[in-house]
Amino acid sequence: MHIPVVIIGGGPGGLACARVLAEAGRRVLVVERKNAVGSKVCAGGITWHGLISRVPAELIERSFPRQLIVTRRQRATVVAEQPMIATVNRFRLGQYMLEQARNAGAEVLNGWQLRGIKGRELEIEDRQNRQRQTISCDNLVGADGSCSMVRRHLGLDTCRLGIGINYQVAGQYPEMEWHLDSLFFKNGYGWIFPHRQTLSIGAYADRRSMNAKALKEQCLNWAGGLGFDLSQERGRAEYINYDYKGWSFRDTFLVGDAAGLASGLTGEGIYPAIVSGEEVAKTILDPGHNSVAMSRLIRHHRLHSCMVRLTANPILNTMIGEMMTFALHRGIIDFKRLEMAP
Repeated sequence: MHIPVVIIGGGPGGLACARVLAEAGRRVLVVERKNAVGSKVCAGGITWHGLISRVPAELIERSFPRQLIVTRRQRATVVAEQPMIATVNRFRLGQYMLEQARNAGAEVLNGWQLRGIKGRELEIEDRQNRQRQTISCDNLVGADGSCSMVRRHLGLDTCRLGIGINYQVAGQYPEMEWHLDSLFFKNGYGWIFPHRQTLSIGAYADRRSMNAKALKEQCLNWAGGLGFDLSQERGRAEYINYDYKGWSFRDTFLVGDAAGLASGLTGEGIYPAIVSGEEVAKTILDPGHNSVAMSRLIRHHRLHSCMVRLTANPILNTMIGEMMTFALHRGIIDFKRLEMAP
């Protein structure tokens, strides 16, 4: 069976790519290994400059014009006229994007996994009954996350990874909080992101400064000090790839975490995934497409990666964190300038 475009991965990046292609009349198949699209370890935070204005109001859980930033020496509140960050349910967002892609005409195979790539031929397997099938394509899009098989097929290694651990617990909370405490998280951070009936409480760190086990222990200790006992809650962890080495490789493309486009500084991945997915689709439709959006996204990504390198030094980490928090509180730096959005 031949299908012009095959996308491996049904996350936000893969589905955004599929929608744009299908809307243009191109036949496209999304191969998603999970039985249901949408579920992923994710705090669910989306930025105003990035996605809030592009997501239907019914998908927004909570929105916040105020952000509380806590460091070892400060408690600073950043206030804006419009919401800076909102929270979404990652599963509901995935289902919404799946519906958009299918309504446009994209085909989606749930519960199928890529097993092999040989030239333009792909071997995929039904994970339930182990049935295998070979399909060929003109363009292959890797949207299969931080452990992307398509990325490995291109010969790209992955060294720069972040680790995110999230606990979704019942309850309500008044504010969205960011905790920049190097004693707990090195150059990472802890977060409290309120949703409608739950809280996302978690932490992010660069894998080179802290492994997953240490991050979990520190997250539990930090949260316990704030009155949240997470010891009986189920935490979920996932790697976040920010090792960007390109997105366009002739007839093969990478989007989102597969391309290493997540922010190494914050771990934000939803917005870069959607933008890169849309831009890959436009490039497949028009090989001469000049992607200004991707250029801006990559520029922001490099800035964030530079900040990660600088803050790996404990002294610089403390100094930069305190200075940026003070500048944000005083309005010297606009919160939007720290986002991944162009």
